[in-house]
Amino acid sequence: MKRRELVRSAAATMWTAAWMQPAFSQKYPNSPVTVILPLQAGSASDVAVRHFTERLSSRFGTGFVVENVTGAAGLVGLERLSRAKPDGLTLAALNNSIVTILPHLQAEKIKVDTRKDFLPVTGIANIPTFFAVPKSSPIKSIQDLIAMARKEPGRITYSSGGVGSPQHLATEMFQAFTGTQLVHVPYRGASQAALAVASGEVNVMSMALSLAQPFLGDERVRLIGFCGTERHAQFRDIPTLQEQGVARYDYSSWIGLFIHKDASPDVLAALRKESALIVNDRAFQTQLIRSGLDPWPRSASELTRIVEGDYLRWQKIIRDAKILAK
Repeated sequence: MKRRELVRSAAATMWTAAWMQPAFSQKYPNSPVTVILPLQAGSASDVAVRHFTERLSSRFGTGFVVENVTGAAGLVGLERLSRAKPDGLTLAALNNSIVTILPHLQAEKIKVDTRKDFLPVTGIANIPTFFAVPKSSPIKSIQDLIAMARKEPGRITYSSGGVGSPQHLATEMFQAFTGTQLVHVPYRGASQAALAVASGEVNVMSMALSLAQPFLGDERVRLIGFCGTERHAQFRDIPTLQEQGVARYDYSSWIGLFIHKDASPDVLAALRKESALIVNDRAFQTQLIRSGLDPWPRSASELTRIVEGDYLRWQKIIRDAKILAK
């Protein structure tokens, strides 16, 4: 073989080998990475985060392992990240309830500053949320729910994944905006809370689409209102709560990846770079949609602004509506 051909062959071999290597092959991470998720396994956030970490593992060539650290409405998981070494081997996937709402509801208990102690890496997914009732329920709309709740205060029950959970907060906001009084029935997680609706144990739940999906096929659960400001693309026939008379109601839940504030700039840059490639990948976004989630590819700077805006927005809502973490 001529020298020129040998050089070309060697170059081609090197290019192929490089292409087959993990996307990031430097020292980080030098061992598996723990991703703390202060929410129950099987929840909407859990589904989104596991899809995401599977791809992180592939890109870095090292396992990113999700650890569900439940307890105290997310406080246990927050404190776990704040105490971790800032080596990038412990991350946290946090939703807006934990980052921007919990500080106002648990001011006396929370020991961290969610806006200063953690740095955003990327937004991952937005979780479409609907008010849902059992198939046999006489409640056909949000107006029906309001009418029944006003007629018999304290009789309508609603389930949630626990005090401070997205379902709890969304329904507390509903009560504050409508002047109704529902009975909170907290479960050990959102999955059990959704099952309680499907089995008719409770009357209503603010339910993530991913949790509702298994029950929509056999119609054990019926959706009566979307919590966002515009109708959801997959359910154009379901009006929003605002359309049904609940003025200013706008609840959405997002999930993002965060890291310790003292993490190395090199580690942070690497995570942000690879994360951006994942969340903007069409195949990943399709995977989220099929799981009942909405893609939410937000950069670190965008997520920083969103956290600050949501924090101030919920501060006002909680104060004005006198929402309590009961």
